[in-house]
Amino acid sequence: MAVRTPLLAVLLGLAVLAAGLELAGYDALAALAALWQGAAGSWYAFTSATLVRAVPLIVIGLGIALAFRAGALNIGAEGQFYAGAIAATWVGLHVAGRPPLVAVASVFLAAMLAGAAWVAVPVWLKLRFGVLEVISTLLLNFVAESLVSLMVQGPLQESQHIYPQSDPIAEAARLPVLPGTRLHAGLAIALGAAVALWYVFARTLWGFRLRAVGAGPRAAEISGRIDARRMAAVALLGSGALAGLAGGIEIAGVSYALFQNLSPGYGFTGIAVALLARLHPLGVVVTGLLFAALEAGAGAMQRDAGVPAVAVYVVEAVVILVVLLADAAARRTVRARVAA
Repeated sequence: MAVRTPLLAVLLGLAVLAAGLELAGYDALAALAALWQGAAGSWYAFTSATLVRAVPLIVIGLGIALAFRAGALNIGAEGQFYAGAIAATWVGLHVAGRPPLVAVASVFLAAMLAGAAWVAVPVWLKLRFGVLEVISTLLLNFVAESLVSLMVQGPLQESQHIYPQSDPIAEAARLPVLPGTRLHAGLAIALGAAVALWYVFARTLWGFRLRAVGAGPRAAEISGRIDARRMAAVALLGSGALAGLAGGIEIAGVSYALFQNLSPGYGFTGIAVALLARLHPLGVVVTGLLFAALEAGAGAMQRDAGVPAVAVYVVEAVVILVVLLADAAARRTVRARVAA
């Protein structure tokens, strides 16, 4: 079920997309062919489009999986991504002359701390006043977007004060790139983080406690004497740190500068990535690649087949709905069996 349901969801999403395109008067086969070509039709398309987009989706998806495993619903990864990007840019502008390893590590550390700090406010509000993190993290997304606008038109604006963006970060703070492509070393970081998080979930006592809290916080407190509120708070902070890291990787590996609309919605898509993977860290790698391929192929579909790029959101929406409905059905079945 863990593999079959997501696969069926993807196939159903593509089928719905094809049917919708035909009804709208488009050539569905030509559109799907263009989608494939843009995502994986060549080595350059796969490495420079799909894999580059997959990196932030995987890292953010891992952060979402961490929070959701503990029953903490972090909807603010977009804002935490931007917080990390702001911090990474500021540090990246001040590490010229430092050894590359030190410079890159400083950028990533600043990004992770900023992401964690951004989610610390919702954590405090939940622990102190019982405010749902769903609301507070979501609202902070808009604050973060406005903060980026403020930064690129104020303290971090480029030296000529003409364009709403920052100066490029120092060369030492940039990630190595695979020759002939745009693929950077952030992919290795994302894969390493996935393996590390899988190990934590599957092989450590802390991971077991985290999963226990997510499965039943009251039962975990009574039977296991686990502080559910503390575990959820730590998971949220870790989730924010990973989302901030994604922002740092985007600055150090792709854009090299901060500007408005740096993220095309990575924070929200990352939620779908985590849900489709059933919150499994290694599954997040696969689903991150899938959603990255859809977004990479969307541009080619619009360019070559004349189909609006936003059409791929149909596939993403269908995938999310199918997975959620399947989970709800599974829970009802389990409750029925327990009641019987």
